[in-house]
Amino acid sequence: MEWELSYSKVIVGCLCGLLGILLWVLKNVNGWYYERNLGEKMRKKLPPGDLGWPFLGNMWFFLRAFKSSNPDSFVSYFVTRFGRTGLHKVHMFGSPSIIVTSPEACRRILTDDEAFKPGWPSSTLNLIGKNSFLGISDEDHRRLRKLTASPVNGHESLAIYMRYIEDNVITTLDKWSNMGQIELLTELRKLTFKIIMYIFLSSESEPVMESLEKEYTDLNYGVRAMAINIPGFAYHKALKARKKLVTTLQSIVDQRREQRRKNQSTTKKDMMDALMDVEDENGRRLNDDEIIDILVMYLNAGHESSGHITMWATVFLQKNPDIFKRAKVYDISSIKSCILYDCTCLEF
Repeated sequence: MEWELSYSKVIVGCLCGLLGILLWVLKNVNGWYYERNLGEKMRKKLPPGDLGWPFLGNMWFFLRAFKSSNPDSFVSYFVTRFGRTGLHKVHMFGSPSIIVTSPEACRRILTDDEAFKPGWPSSTLNLIGKNSFLGISDEDHRRLRKLTASPVNGHESLAIYMRYIEDNVITTLDKWSNMGQIELLTELRKLTFKIIMYIFLSSESEPVMESLEKEYTDLNYGVRAMAINIPGFAYHKALKARKKLVTTLQSIVDQRREQRRKNQSTTKKDMMDALMDVEDENGRRLNDDEIIDILVMYLNAGHESSGHITMWATVFLQKNPDIFKRAKVYDISSIKSCILYDCTCLEF
């Protein structure tokens, strides 16, 4: 009996040892695979870090921290293990990467345009679009940003939509008052998306807006997920959502072009009209794919950021009654930000 127990302990010990070796090998596969062709000199210049597991990299750890009550735990892990170097190597969104963990390093990256160029993971470009601001050159970025901001930027432009925004906020608040308990962020997303849709596409069709809002929600979840294109995963669902969004937006583009062909265009200009009218110095206009990718990017960014900003503004105003009191008596005519305007209107 004692011999059998000893034999069993040896087997268990060997299995644990083999498992430990296997885990160590797997843990270092990414590092070997991505650094094998860099050369010794270049490898020594890499910051300390951990490229995580094969295929998954550090994404599982990142997403777990992102969804927890302590999102800083992801960065804290690298700082605690490798020191306050300001830079750490990781493997995220399907690519080996360097994350920045100090204000000084962030400042240099954001201000040194010669040494650092903007770039996005291919998985993100597949969702937002290669013709969006994420995938175009700096020159095209500046030109299109200036163009597309003009219909909604500044007090004069925003004043055109003030009445529409105010009417919708008041109507929505009245609707919420009869709904009992609500999930604030979800309802705010619907409200801000309706306003953004009107400014960008002059659309007030409830079925179209509800369909697009749902697809944009799925798309945004995929942007923050691991790039696993298999049914059941968020990224796969996001790719399907993008296809539906492109189909819907393409139908709107086709309708606008048909109206123009028949000289049925309205005098009102929105973002879609601005994108269809723009020409470069050679007279080149944007094609359908470019227009759709830019709209996908803008609508997604506005949908998420506006909803979250308004939600947090509401939370902080409720927690700070003195600031809330000052906000309610603020001269609304002097407010030049759509988001601030929405927040101030949350209590009428």
